[in-house]
Amino acid sequence: MKQIAEACQVSRGTVDRVLNNRGRVREEIAAKIRKKAEELGYRPNTAGKALAARKKNYVVGVILTSEGVEFFSEVLNGIQKGQEEIADYGITLLVRSMKGYYVDKQLALMREMKDKVQLLILNGINEEQISKEIQDYMEDGIPVITINADVENSGRLCYVGCNFYSSGRTAGGILGLLCGGKATIGIATGTVKVLGHNQRITGFSSLCRERYPEMKIVDIIETNDDDEAGYEQACFMLNHYPEISAIYIVAAGAAGVCRAVVESGRADSILVVASDNTNSVREWMKKGVIKAAVCQNPFGQGYHAVQIAAGYLVQNMVPEADYIVKNEIRILENIDE
Repeated sequence: MKQIAEACQVSRGTVDRVLNNRGRVREEIAAKIRKKAEELGYRPNTAGKALAARKKNYVVGVILTSEGVEFFSEVLNGIQKGQEEIADYGITLLVRSMKGYYVDKQLALMREMKDKVQLLILNGINEEQISKEIQDYMEDGIPVITINADVENSGRLCYVGCNFYSSGRTAGGILGLLCGGKATIGIATGTVKVLGHNQRITGFSSLCRERYPEMKIVDIIETNDDDEAGYEQACFMLNHYPEISAIYIVAAGAAGVCRAVVESGRADSILVVASDNTNSVREWMKKGVIKAAVCQNPFGQGYHAVQIAAGYLVQNMVPEADYIVKNEIRILENIDE
């Protein structure tokens, strides 16, 4: 750091502020310092930072809408793996889960946790009250990383998850190929309270309009990521719209929707495209009901959210962009890979 300061004709304090993202420095000076640091091969003293972090006893909060949703078991596995790798920094995780998409419940968890953590990883409900609470966290110096479900207009530190809009368009493209571009479609979403679920529907719908105008959406139901709710709502939809020839399952609740399809006696005539590589999706794909699924990387989401949190707390590494995991297409032949 001394060499960098001398080369750039600035103080070591200025170099420290730039390389550790502490305080404001004029951009032209900051750019000069970063360039010189790269030229000289500067690396932070991670051993020293680990020692300092252990003394601070950082706590990272995690709030997930995960109860009863099998998708999140892999997210939690990723979080656990990430926690194991940052153990030397003395960072502990405070994990809380909830069932359903109740704003009051999530607000209560966030407020209960606020004075106990230095950073929050949040699987957020996309409602104004949650957005405002995230803003309050950020203003109070407690960064928030949204995981799997982003929250609009919240000012969060970053988002870790998939591109849901692209996921929806991919599902629409798959269905278009399967049905020859002609279908009457029912959509089973999780909930309108999750931004990603809405983005999947928007992507799916846009693809239909652009490439397959004879693929018509006639109904959208909510499963609330629950199999029983999915079954009941899908039964109602199939009874009310007997002309349905395809279903797009946007989120969880796939087992219930598929059971309704089978019990309707129309499993051979209804094409089903689902989301995520869960046990339920694999089971119903092997039964021949689900033809394809557009999947994300739940383990990676949990793991990288924790890694980003540790990097921010220990090394003052501010993420330059959101961390987007890749969408993957799964069919029967590769569902177990």
